[in-house]
Amino acid sequence: MTKVVEISPTTRLEGHSKLTLKVDDQGIVERGDWLSITPVRGIEKLAIGKTMEQVPKIASRVCGICPIAHTLASTEAMEASIGCEIPTDAKLLRTILHAANRIHSIALHNILILPDFYIPGTEKKFNLFANEQPDRSVMARIVRIREIGQTIGAIAGGEAIHPSNPRIGGMYHNVSPRAKQKMADLAKEGLVLAHEQMEFMLDVIRNMQNREFVEVAGKQIPLPKTLGYHNQGVMATSSMYGSSSLDENPTWDFTRWKETRPWDWYMGEVTIDLEDPSYPVGGTTKVGTKANPQMEACTGVPTYDGQPVEVGPRARLSTFKNFDEKGTFAQHIARQMEYPDCCYTILKCLDNLNTSGKVLADHIPQGDGSMGWAANEAPRGTNIHLARVKDGKVLWYDMLVPTTWNFPTCSRALTGAPWQIAEMVVRAYDPCVSCATHMIVVNEEEKIVAQKLMQW
Repeated sequence: MTKVVEISPTTRLEGHSKLTLKVDDQGIVERGDWLSITPVRGIEKLAIGKTMEQVPKIASRVCGICPIAHTLASTEAMEASIGCEIPTDAKLLRTILHAANRIHSIALHNILILPDFYIPGTEKKFNLFANEQPDRSVMARIVRIREIGQTIGAIAGGEAIHPSNPRIGGMYHNVSPRAKQKMADLAKEGLVLAHEQMEFMLDVIRNMQNREFVEVAGKQIPLPKTLGYHNQGVMATSSMYGSSSLDENPTWDFTRWKETRPWDWYMGEVTIDLEDPSYPVGGTTKVGTKANPQMEACTGVPTYDGQPVEVGPRARLSTFKNFDEKGTFAQHIARQMEYPDCCYTILKCLDNLNTSGKVLADHIPQGDGSMGWAANEAPRGTNIHLARVKDGKVLWYDMLVPTTWNFPTCSRALTGAPWQIAEMVVRAYDPCVSCATHMIVVNEEEKIVAQKLMQW
C-alpha cells in the first residue's frame, strides 16, 4: 500500500527545498518529487529596462555561492545579444576566475556530503568539526583549497564573491606580472592539495559503494547499488568553461529547450500518512498534513529534446570524457575528478596570459534587440542566461540555472531508493536552490498570483 512521507526542509544544501515521496510497504520510493520552496528571485523582471552593464551585477546577487558563474553568464549573454567579441586576454582572465570558483565550490560540497560517509575501515561517520583525526586534517585541507580558489578569484575577478572586474566587452583591468605570479604559485600549491583531496574522496566514496547498509537515525537502511539511477539524458556545453550564441559552433541549441509549468508536472494534493519523528533533523512532516507539490513548486520544468536532463560533473565527464558510471556515487566521483582539472586550467591560462595585452573590446555595440545566450559550466552544471538588448537597455532576460535543470531529473532518480536516504541522492546534485527559483505560484489562499511571470 502506497504511503506518503515528506522531508521538509531538506538539509545541507543552499536554499530551501523539500521532498514529497510516495513509498511502498518497505519504504522504497515509488515516486519522488523534489521541489524548490524558496521564494521568488524576480531577476527577469528586475532586468527589464536596466542597462546591459547593470544586469550582470543584479544577476550575481541571486546567489552567494555561484555569483561568479552568474556574473560571467549574464555578461556574456549581453555580449551575445549585441554581437561583441572580447579580447583573448580578457577571456583567459574569465576562465581563470571560473575555474577558481569551481575548485572552491567542490571543496565546499565535500564539507556538506562527508557527514553521510564513513571513515574507511570503520563504522564511524565523518564529523569535520571534531578535533580528531582524520577529520581535523581533512577539514584543514579543504579550508586551504577553498582559500586558494577564493584568492585566485579575487585577483582575477576583483572580488571572490561578487566579482567587479568583468564588464561588457571584456574586463576592466588586466593583472600585473606580480599578480600573475601569485596566482601561479597558488595554483601549483592547489594542484598538490587537489590531487590529495581527490584521492582521499575517491577512497571514501568507493568504500561507501561497497557497503550494504547505512545508519540513519539509529536504523540500518539498505544501500541500493543503483542508488540515484535514472533514464534521463545528460547535458553539458564544455568540460570546463562553456559556449554562447556567438560561437561558430555553439554546443547548446536554444530551439531544443522548452519549459513546462510545475502544475503540469508535479504530483497534486496528497495527505501525509507516514511519519518518523526520529529522522534528522527534527523528524519528518506530521501525519495528516496536506502537501501539494503542484502548487508549492517555485520553478518551472525545463526540458531539452522533450525530456528533463542531468547537468553537472557527471554530465560533463560523460559528454566530453567518456565517463560511463551512473547514479549518485558516479556524480560524487566525477566531481572529485574535476579538482585537478581546475588547477591545470588556471595554470594553462596563466601560461598564455599577456599582462600587457588589452582586455577591453575596441568597439562595444549597443544592440538591436537580437536574442543572445551564454552558457557556462558552473560547479553544479550548465548555467544559461538569455538576453535581448537594444540601445544598451535590456528588453528581455531569462536564466536557466543548473539546479532548475536537475530538479526534475533528480526527482526521477529517487525512484527505488529507501526514503531515509533520499537526501543523499539530492545532495549528490550539489543543489543550489535560491537561484533556481523564479516565480511565486500561490498566495495564502493557494490562488495563483504570478500569472504574469509565467507567460512563456
